[in-house]
Amino acid sequence: MMRPGVILLREGTDSSQGKPQLISNINACQSIADVVRTTLGPRGMDKLIFDGRKVTVSNDGATIMKLLEISHPAAKTLVDISMSQDTEVGDGTTSVVLLAGEMLKQMKSFVEDGVHPQTIARTVRRTGALAVERVRLLSVPFDVSTDAGRDMLLKTASTALNSKLIASQQDFFAPMIVDAVSSLHEGGVLDEANSLIAVKKIPGGDVKQSFLVNGVAFKKTFSYAGFEQMPKKFSNPKILLLNVELELKSEKENAEVRITDPDQYQSIVDAEWQVIYDKLDACVNCGANIVLSKLPIGDLATQYFADRGMFCAGRVEDADLKRVAKATRGCVQTSTSDFERKGVLGTCGSFEERRVGDERFNVFTECPAKLTFTFVLRGGSEQFIAESERSIHDSLMVVKQSLNSKAVVTGGGAVEMEVAKYLKDHALTIEGKEQLIVTAYAKALEIIPRQLSENAGFDSTDILSALRKKHSEEKSDEKPCWYGVDIINGGICDTFELGVWEPSENKCNSFAAATESTCVILSIDETVRNPKSQAPGAATGMMDANMGGGQKPLSNMMGNAMDGINAGKGGSRSGNLGNGVSWMKGRGGG
Repeated sequence: MMRPGVILLREGTDSSQGKPQLISNINACQSIADVVRTTLGPRGMDKLIFDGRKVTVSNDGATIMKLLEISHPAAKTLVDISMSQDTEVGDGTTSVVLLAGEMLKQMKSFVEDGVHPQTIARTVRRTGALAVERVRLLSVPFDVSTDAGRDMLLKTASTALNSKLIASQQDFFAPMIVDAVSSLHEGGVLDEANSLIAVKKIPGGDVKQSFLVNGVAFKKTFSYAGFEQMPKKFSNPKILLLNVELELKSEKENAEVRITDPDQYQSIVDAEWQVIYDKLDACVNCGANIVLSKLPIGDLATQYFADRGMFCAGRVEDADLKRVAKATRGCVQTSTSDFERKGVLGTCGSFEERRVGDERFNVFTECPAKLTFTFVLRGGSEQFIAESERSIHDSLMVVKQSLNSKAVVTGGGAVEMEVAKYLKDHALTIEGKEQLIVTAYAKALEIIPRQLSENAGFDSTDILSALRKKHSEEKSDEKPCWYGVDIINGGICDTFELGVWEPSENKCNSFAAATESTCVILSIDETVRNPKSQAPGAATGMMDANMGGGQKPLSNMMGNAMDGINAGKGGSRSGNLGNGVSWMKGRGGG
């Protein structure tokens, strides 16, 4: 007797499992790695991505991965590690995707040969821990308080910018970046760098016209009539920061006021005006010269402040207002009733409304708390300025990470080759399948110098052979071999002497993230895709088939029947009415 089939999943569900599914996931991840492969390094190419509305030109791995809108469920793992690398370190977003893709490629042959995925994943995880430990041992510590330490930070900032669109201006931007991040480090607020350092973009002009403001700068906000009469420059002003709307507002439409005498109406209007005047008088009497508000400042308030020689700006962005509060040591007020307290007003050495290109900027400098900075970027096109902003962000994060770890390693594929040599030597001390897996992991690390040389137009086979030979001759226990790819002349060179340095945590995070994503992919043996319903709450499967094409659901049929019964008794309907019939609910109920 044949047993009936049991349907556990929704109709249309796609389920794939076993070795073919695992290999399919690995192939999908390799395809993602191939997309960003050519963007690695100083000679990497850019990608132009058009989403139907906006054009983006970038070689930043995290930006490309985010804009690709990858739909493959397993391949999205590479997007996640790229975004986490961008958040944690800022640089190395392309490297981590390449490493993960190459590790999966090397492990693919073991899966095809029948090695259990958990055996591979377990060995890969142990090998990744060894690689991270080796990077920490190879790292070179430095003292940030010395001139040599500052030079080290400049080199790390330049290395991060070297692969970006503004690589030719790295000597111009690197000192600005180091000055800004070092000041935050000295002030003990390095972890707040993302909120305290702002980047403003102004199209037009040359990139060399970009500048750093040691303070706060933001674009002039929307202003009403009377703004032209305001003073645009102050020395040692007192600054009032508000989250209050200084605008005359009429009463709500549903307000009801009953009067017995026409004169009473005028008293109501006068009361409305008195409310706004009380707020404005409080702002003036507290002694402020500059009033900034997150909410609108209307035409009445603008003219009122202009007549008294004050400057005001409404609709200031929340992030800019918080930076002004941090720099001037003021406090954002949510009412105008308590301005007498100490610490309400902020101050700065100089305020000026300055023209930059076609825009006007409000600039606060010589602030008592030198903990805020603003980069004002110029450029010929919006795409160039947007890529410059991403480059500045990556370099800022790299310098921040360098100050946190206080240790660097060399770039150019040198540290990958050194770790690969260590893992190959370590593999000779292991028996069984694990030896081959560790060797394959070490070979996967060589993708970085290989791709660097290929993107620069050199023969990657010759360069990798030379690097293997050089690293095998050096005794790692005595002095690490820092030879990597020479991007400028071809061949190999000592990248430490050349000044190609990056934070050790950059490599540690890359190795750890790539290893973890490889283990995640290897541990997946089945993928289930659930189809989306055609409409929210729609019935699916066998019930739809049984009900027929044009038959109404049972709940609607019962609802119509109850409506007919209630109507016959003089009652109200439940809500399902006939075609063309509508009903309204007023104040009388019903």
